Amino acid sequence: MAETEDISSSSCSGSSSNNSSTSGSREDMHFFEGVEKLLEIWFEPNPADQSADLRKIPRPMWDALLKRVRCEIISFTRNEQIDAYVLSESSMFVSKRRWILKTCGTTTPLECFEPLLRLAYEIAGYNEIEDLFYSRKNYKRPELQISPHRGFEEEVGFLDRYFDDGRAYSLGAINRDCWHLYTMSRGGGGSDVLKRNSHIHLLYQNGQQELPYELMEQPAEQLQEAELQMLESDMMMQPLPDPDQTIEILMTELDPKVMAIFTKEECSTANEATEKSGIHLLIPGMVIDDYLFDPCGYSMNGISKSCGKKYKEGCYMTIHITPEPQFSYVSFESNIASSAYAGLISRVIRTFQPGKFIVTVFANQTSPAANANREIENLGTIDQWKRRDIQYSRVSGYDLTYAQYCKYPS
Repeated sequence: MAETEDISSSSCSGSSSNNSSTSGSREDMHFFEGVEKLLEIWFEPNPADQSADLRKIPRPMWDALLKRVRCEIISFTRNEQIDAYVLSESSMFVSKRRWILKTCGTTTPLECFEPLLRLAYEIAGYNEIEDLFYSRKNYKRPELQISPHRGFEEEVGFLDRYFDDGRAYSLGAINRDCWHLYTMSRGGGGSDVLKRNSHIHLLYQNGQQELPYELMEQPAEQLQEAELQMLESDMMMQPLPDPDQTIEILMTELDPKVMAIFTKEECSTANEATEKSGIHLLIPGMVIDDYLFDPCGYSMNGISKSCGKKYKEGCYMTIHITPEPQFSYVSFESNIASSAYAGLISRVIRTFQPGKFIVTVFANQTSPAANANREIENLGTIDQWKRRDIQYSRVSGYDLTYAQYCKYPS
């Protein structure tokens, strides 16, 4: 059974008029960057501590962590699998071993990376990171961002301080709409979270596990063969991963009539905006926690009532809306499993009526969405939207599909 709590104490808005972190000229003060930075971290199960759980981290510590990011919690809901937080700038999801932070505006999510590792080690009981994904669409106004988020190269440089074998990718046309991704390499070995001089540091073990002492003095050729045999043996012993997938739909140039719903002039409550727009119909069976900012802007989290035993970390959806016509932006994200996302994509874009949108689908080998690339390849046209770009990649044990669509004629 889900529990919900609205804990906002003031009018904190994801819209431009109330974002204190945006400064500069008068024009800058009337701009808000809707594009989010998305950081997702999976921690390796700890055999020495079966009770390891990120949800052990108490609320005051999350508050302090998010202060470094330049945002705060305004609403909260939970069920047996997942704690979901609506933030002043987007959302945070906390499960047993998965942590997701999605923040817009001029927030600085990478600034909380090392403090998060400290909490994961000292309170939650985790020693090792299993997977990390940092991604975002290209900014509309990158010059307004704050270090270490002033450009993708700077973000990559920040993460490379912690990962010796990280990988950075950009999909799409870099002079138009594109999407950036940084992830760990899955070449072998994990990333230890170790305590050193009262600080938590992330050390990547060069993609190799430590060899037994008796192998150290063998000739180089024999040593290489022994390493390969050990890696092959480890791979054969590793169980298949739990199914995992994420779909994002990132929309711009939205219909002003639809965007007007997400203003206080049109709707007096978040629930009214949710019902009037049809957001509650996008994925049935979600417990919705929504928030309508003053004077405009909207955020919602949805957590599934029944996710199934395969999805131990819980199923969610989240939507964030910047409705101002000069820089309108809507993001939709969910990890709901499906072997066919075409229906969901159609419902989302019909609801918001974007001029342009990007779709990304991440799926591992055990996911029902493993063949999403073939499905999206066949979606050359969706109603009034025509695909202009499509790319595929395999990264960190996941298949990634990227596609960009425009409303035609355009």
